[in-house]
Amino acid sequence: MNEVENYQGNKQILMLSTIAFFVSVMVWFNMAPFNSTIMEQLAITEDQMGVLMIVNLALAIPGRIAMGRLVDRYGPRKVFTLLLVVLSIPCFIFALGTTYWQLLISRLFLGTIGASFVIGIRMVSEWFPASQSGFAQGIYAGWGNFGSAFAAFTLPTLALLFGGEHGWRYAIALTGVIALVYALIYYRNAKDTPDWKTFQRSKSTGGLDATSLSDLILLMLTSFPIYGGLGVLVWSLQSTSVLPINFAIIIYCALALLYIVNMGKMWKRNRDYLKTDIPKNEKYSMKQVSILSFAYFTTFGAELAVISMLPMFFQSTFTLGAVAAGMIASSFAFTNLVARPAGGWLSDKFGRKKMLVSLLLILSILYLCMSFLSESWPIILAVVLTMSCSMIGQAASGSVFSMVSFVKKNRTGQIAGMVGAYGNIGSVCFLAILNLFYPTIFFIAIGIGAFLCCIASSFFIQEPDVKVKERTSIKKPSTKQQTVIQ
Repeated sequence: MNEVENYQGNKQILMLSTIAFFVSVMVWFNMAPFNSTIMEQLAITEDQMGVLMIVNLALAIPGRIAMGRLVDRYGPRKVFTLLLVVLSIPCFIFALGTTYWQLLISRLFLGTIGASFVIGIRMVSEWFPASQSGFAQGIYAGWGNFGSAFAAFTLPTLALLFGGEHGWRYAIALTGVIALVYALIYYRNAKDTPDWKTFQRSKSTGGLDATSLSDLILLMLTSFPIYGGLGVLVWSLQSTSVLPINFAIIIYCALALLYIVNMGKMWKRNRDYLKTDIPKNEKYSMKQVSILSFAYFTTFGAELAVISMLPMFFQSTFTLGAVAAGMIASSFAFTNLVARPAGGWLSDKFGRKKMLVSLLLILSILYLCMSFLSESWPIILAVVLTMSCSMIGQAASGSVFSMVSFVKKNRTGQIAGMVGAYGNIGSVCFLAILNLFYPTIFFIAIGIGAFLCCIASSFFIQEPDVKVKERTSIKKPSTKQQTVIQ
């Protein structure tokens, strides 16, 4: 049987997982279309609404790390199902909420559903051969992320159809019902691997194990921005006077203590592990993980940050109306449908390292050009440049994840979790730069970040030996199966 026949049923799994991620993102951003309505009906201030928007992203950062550990231990089918079921509860609570604190707490927990991205990455990597893996993961991420745009387009219409002042509540609650129903559909129809493959589980839900002392130090350093990103979120709240400074200091201290305690546990666990004779097939490069994480920080993190600031930027720079500026910003969501799969496909076809380095270089040039945007530019040229940044940035994101599943198979979820978390951290950090400086500095920072990642990738990233990675997951065949695997 040829390679494609060995993976029979993979298109169905890709569709099931993409829809699961699509539903997750739709639930994640189901508040956005109703911000003004919620503020008016519940007498919420603009600053309070800003807090709701920030906490909606907060737990996605540690959540992606946690989901990565769970999916490597228990498999994507069970974890994706459980996540959709459990997170439908805060969705219903938010829809029924009548006080600000009910909305705040439910939104905080609901942000965890953004970690669903990691689960599907492991599932798709199990169901596609190396020659198609990048393209398949690009489809999963690109089309799944479209759930946010779908929510923005359809939920207001549904609210009008339901009618009355509670129309928005029914629309948001409906997304929770969809998540609950689809969880059952996913559980009944998805499988962790094709029948001929063994799902390589991690031995525990503990963190990543380093396979050398230098990798352990690098792992500890790479873990710091995860806590730092949460600290930047707290700083954003405190700097806008939404969060009292005394409370912010308490959170800073708690994050610092949590980092020290977790790094102590990591050092102790890995110190004992490094004393053992580590098999060659268990070793992997933490350097690969770190560079891919920072590359995603620059690509997807920049994308999220630019989407957030673009409407206001175009309104103020070119004196556009809100509708026109919003249409330009929404182009990022639509280009994702094509650009991210294209980045994965190009990586499959022409080499993962080559495409990542090339796309990062082009991206750095484009964002540096964005820093020169002014009212003297023709609006068409500004839109073309913006669209080019969108296309290349999302293609680069697809290229990053075309490599993730080949670093260490039984740790793919955790590695994807760390890399994915860096995307959220990047958006927080770039938006913090925007708050401190002018948009010109914001675009320059992204351009410099992409260039530095390009240099690091060209020197330190290794093209993965995908054939070796795939052979390690094949079951020892029975006589009946042997002809299939051969």
